Amino acid sequence: MKKTIIFLGLCAGILMSSCASKHFEKTHDGILVNINQTTTGKVNKLRLQVLGNDLIHVSASPDNEFPKDSSLIIVPNLKTVPFKVSEVGDSITLSTETLKVLVSLKDGGIKFKDKAGKLILAEKQGGGKTFTPITVEGTKGYTVRQIFESPEDEAFYGLGQHQSDEFNYKGKSEELFQYNTKVSVPFIVSNKNYGLLWDSYSLSRFGDSRPYQQLNEVFTLYDKNGEANGLTGTYSAPENGNVNLVRTESSIFFEDKESIKSLPENFPLKNAEVTYEGAIEASETGAFNFILYYAGYVKVYLNNELVVPERWRTAWNPNSYKFSMDLEAGKRVPLRIEWKPNGGTSYCGLRARTPQAAEEKNNQVWWSEMNKKMDYYFVHGNSMDEVIKGYRTLTGKSQIMPKWAMGYWQSRERYKTEDEILSNLKEFRERDIAIDNIVLDWNYWEEDAWGSHEFDAKRFPDPKGMVDSIHAMHAKMMISVWPKFYKTTAHFKAFDEKGWMYQQAIKDSIRDWVGPGYVGSFYDAYSSGARKLFWKQMYDNLYPIGVDAWWMDASEPNVLDCTDMDYRKSLQGPTALGSSTEFFNTYALMNAEAIYEGQRNVAPNKRVFLLTRSGFAGIQRYSTATWSGDIATRWEDMKAQISAGLNFAVSGIPYWTMDIGGFCVEDRFVAGQLAYDKDGKENADYKEWRELNARWHQFGAFAPLYRSHGQFPFREPWNIAPQGHPAYTSILYYNQLRYRLMPYIYTLAGKTYFDDYTIMRPLVMDFSNDRDVENISDQFMFGPSLMVCPVYKYEATNREVYFPKGKGWYNFYSGDFIEGGQTANVEAPYEKIPLFIPEGAIIPIGPEIQYTDEKLADTIVLYVYQGKDGNFELYEDEGTNYNYEEGAHATISFQYNEADATLTIGERQGSFNGMLKNRKFIVVPVSKNTPKAFDYNAKGQEVDYDGQQQIIKLKKH
Repeated sequence: MKKTIIFLGLCAGILMSSCASKHFEKTHDGILVNINQTTTGKVNKLRLQVLGNDLIHVSASPDNEFPKDSSLIIVPNLKTVPFKVSEVGDSITLSTETLKVLVSLKDGGIKFKDKAGKLILAEKQGGGKTFTPITVEGTKGYTVRQIFESPEDEAFYGLGQHQSDEFNYKGKSEELFQYNTKVSVPFIVSNKNYGLLWDSYSLSRFGDSRPYQQLNEVFTLYDKNGEANGLTGTYSAPENGNVNLVRTESSIFFEDKESIKSLPENFPLKNAEVTYEGAIEASETGAFNFILYYAGYVKVYLNNELVVPERWRTAWNPNSYKFSMDLEAGKRVPLRIEWKPNGGTSYCGLRARTPQAAEEKNNQVWWSEMNKKMDYYFVHGNSMDEVIKGYRTLTGKSQIMPKWAMGYWQSRERYKTEDEILSNLKEFRERDIAIDNIVLDWNYWEEDAWGSHEFDAKRFPDPKGMVDSIHAMHAKMMISVWPKFYKTTAHFKAFDEKGWMYQQAIKDSIRDWVGPGYVGSFYDAYSSGARKLFWKQMYDNLYPIGVDAWWMDASEPNVLDCTDMDYRKSLQGPTALGSSTEFFNTYALMNAEAIYEGQRNVAPNKRVFLLTRSGFAGIQRYSTATWSGDIATRWEDMKAQISAGLNFAVSGIPYWTMDIGGFCVEDRFVAGQLAYDKDGKENADYKEWRELNARWHQFGAFAPLYRSHGQFPFREPWNIAPQGHPAYTSILYYNQLRYRLMPYIYTLAGKTYFDDYTIMRPLVMDFSNDRDVENISDQFMFGPSLMVCPVYKYEATNREVYFPKGKGWYNFYSGDFIEGGQTANVEAPYEKIPLFIPEGAIIPIGPEIQYTDEKLADTIVLYVYQGKDGNFELYEDEGTNYNYEEGAHATISFQYNEADATLTIGERQGSFNGMLKNRKFIVVPVSKNTPKAFDYNAKGQEVDYDGQQQIIKLKKH
């Protein structure tokens, strides 16, 4: 009997194994599942790979086998962890220590649950996957779509950096491609404590898989007289003899160099007044989404409501803005667009989407134009910080930037001579305005030699001497290096003879905007040989003069402004890896790899610093920061940078910056500067310009990187306003505050590497239990201890501030206490940005310095904001090398205990060359009953510290 039982058990085991092998195969790092759906476009094979207890890679294909390819964004050699696999009924469960992943054998649908069985994320019923065959340049692939269920209370953040001033993407959509001012990163973080990394390099969409359509494809259009034949377009040119033209417009689509040919021929558009008016009639009831594309000044009225207040962009660099409205079927709704082009070539477009289908509406939707298969990574964590840590586990750690990069950077478009850059840096030093980095923008070469990496000897007679002089003034120099080459240069020819230069621009003889216009193109960064050559040319020509950092402009790549999408693909391909349709979004990642790997090979222990106008998932591993491109100089553009920077931070890339003051300048601000230069009088426009720059500096001082740049008017503080002017006073105050906060700021930089930390933090990261913060896009935490509330309205002297629940808050300037969980109107005088500090914060303040390594912080004022337990761990290292990777760094912990009002300064951990062994801390407690304004020279309890633990008793509050 006993033998029989054993035999039956063995048979059962064999039977189970047989069933398992029929449906799935366990691999060393996960499972391979056979779905065997015969319907075209449905998933046939699934692969789940366990890359960590909270990291699951999902691949899906309608084919019988997975293609052999590798990811451009995932770091190699990720190791799996122990996991278990079981089969119950028609479902397979893959379990790690923290996750249970359920796969339906019927349709391949996947559910992600925590170890207690609580649902975290589920694919749409039926799996939510579609595959549509596509062939480009002889290569076969699929247009793919994945739908996930999303509960009503879910919120999404990330997707990179976009300019429509959107924050929480729940119920919204974003098209993911790279362009000047637009940086697409296919990663979102949910308030449900997970992230989703979509591994596709082609044109993609989030939230709605459909493109926007022309107005006449969505609505019946009526002219201003009620005739159903289109909108009425009225073109007036007051500056050209009141020329008037009226015509019917079947759509409003003048968005690129091809479609603007449909504008009235030979009509003088510059400074014209254009009106498109009439009515739209929907054929169904629901929410319609619109996207406005504009250059010049534009307003939009819909249903007699001003739905788009006046916006502006320069003629060569349009912007997009989104809005929506509920419409009723069969009801005519008035539409009026008022457009004032202010360039000879200008752009305007309005497109729309019909109400979204139920299967997609308010769900999480991903769509990509061309993939070999579908790939995504599920990242789980107990907080947004843990999710971002998981993202960086997959895509690479963020390096610690050189310490000088945390200081102030001065740039302009552009320093035209050696004397200009040196004299301006000298004036910073003479005025005692702190600065660490001065930037040499494009066109330092001879006019017809873009890509030569050689200086114009007439304007820059001694490049090495120039850089040496910058270094002698205790500053660094960053230089602009484009992936662009004129065809007449030797560098172009070196790429071209290897087949490493994009050819379409050459074939079409595209001329750029310099002088008479010159023909050139961009190198193919997808070729490993081309990347090595790109660095070699920089190394041979620029590295020897002592350049400290590299500015990688136009890295989208932007071969030509304002082209349609199909022509953009032609201009940037084919690539060494395949068609530009498939590899559309990752150029900046490849270009950054070229320089990072190149410099680390020749100078392994000198920290790399790259600044790029575009980016992608994983770019943080190449010591790369991204800036928001050639934004405009208006208040709405300043406000849009707040949400843009916050979503970029949540996309897992911690170093972001912007052109303080905006890059592209309205004519009225230029005229204001010129009038002031002539008679010394501040007109209304110039008054606004100065306030705009003051407010932008107040915000910019609390960005991860603090950098001013733009077109004329010049952006040096004294060129914005004279000494004694409130704008000048304010800029200098926040400049010095940035440097006084350097012990705090550099600690945050260290945390980005050791803790995968995020410096610029939407409130939802630190106050996830407070639902009221989920849509706040105009306040943020700068590290754990400073809540920053920018002022982005002209002549505003107050603003509404929300104080998150769970903590009380101290006013930075007065020390006054505010209870959390409320909204209050706070003072915001011209010279001050509202700043607030949470209970339990500990903030170290360093000495007055003019550059980051001027002196060691031998005395630190240590503010302790009482009311809650708190902690802070001061981080220090050598600041310029990679010795920290080998353990050369030190930390000092500070622990505040509210119950007994004690501050414990911990024993110093670690060491590095040049480390201070002894220093003084001046401890300044702040409490509800003893408010104290922030003061660099505050008096407090003095503590001599030699690296050993000390416990300090503070006064009870």
